[in-house]
Amino acid sequence: MEIPLIGKSKDIEKIRELIKHVSGSSLNVVITGESGVGKEVVAQNLYYKSKRNNKPFIKINCAALPEGLLESELFGYEQGAFTGAHRKKRGKFELANKGVLFLDEICDMSLVLQAKLLHVLQSGEFSRLGSEIDIKSDVWVIAATNQDLEQSVKQGIFREDLYYRLNIIRITIPPLRKRPEDISVLINYYLKQYASRFDNKKFAKPNLDLLKKLNYYHWPGNVRELQNFLKKGMVIGNWEELVDELASCNKTEDNSILPYSARNIVENLSFLEEKNGADLSSFSLKKIKKKALEKIEREVISYVLGKTGWNRSKATKILKISYKTLLTKISDLDIKK
Repeated sequence: MEIPLIGKSKDIEKIRELIKHVSGSSLNVVITGESGVGKEVVAQNLYYKSKRNNKPFIKINCAALPEGLLESELFGYEQGAFTGAHRKKRGKFELANKGVLFLDEICDMSLVLQAKLLHVLQSGEFSRLGSEIDIKSDVWVIAATNQDLEQSVKQGIFREDLYYRLNIIRITIPPLRKRPEDISVLINYYLKQYASRFDNKKFAKPNLDLLKKLNYYHWPGNVRELQNFLKKGMVIGNWEELVDELASCNKTEDNSILPYSARNIVENLSFLEEKNGADLSSFSLKKIKKKALEKIEREVISYVLGKTGWNRSKATKILKISYKTLLTKISDLDIKK
């Protein structure tokens, strides 16, 4: 069953277009992106939109198996090839003939196996372990990694010749935090998908305010983390509590922690039009900077005071400021309990 590529961002639209162009070519593809962004979903979309979609789609995780086992899984073996080989076994390359072989976490493959993979890609032939007979196999190889391939080549842990053989087409999936417009679309899609899984029980969806907050969460686990969050929410039902849990670890890329509203100020700066409207003549960078910092300070201090139950001593330790400075800020910024 085809898994749709969900999203409305320009990045996802570009990937959809690239899939249309590439799916009929059978050119080797490398899909890159952080863990959880949906690399396998893109691979499956390539497969389903190709002429190979009536043949096998075989996946193997190169990081999940030790070198010896991975080799036998890829190429198969003859009976008696090694201790425990009680019968002949076909490998993934043989099973995926005329179809697609998806090599996930390709950077974790050993250099020895990389050399054997390169030979198969060049010749279209391989032999089972313990056999001298070459087997022809027409396989479309799609590889994926969450690592920097170029850096791996420079470090000598990934073969340069294999890199150029695989990296004919590159599809890069940006992390979820860089395409926040996809979050609400993904939430709606997966809530519908999971509704039947949980005994069709009625559940309250996150309200608009909570959805807005979810747009500003960093999502280090990307779409996979969002899926787990939604499953948990559908079972527990307390969306507010779960969102607060996310807020407690809502780290930005420089590892600072900001509440949602403060991040909203930083990213949208909507306050610029509070008095000026569309008139830019009265804008002053110095005044805008001062106003932005004041708003951020007010939001952050209010957030920390609220989390500590207005325990000023605890708040000073978290904010790393003196007690006197905190009292001054509370007064000057008109922060109320």
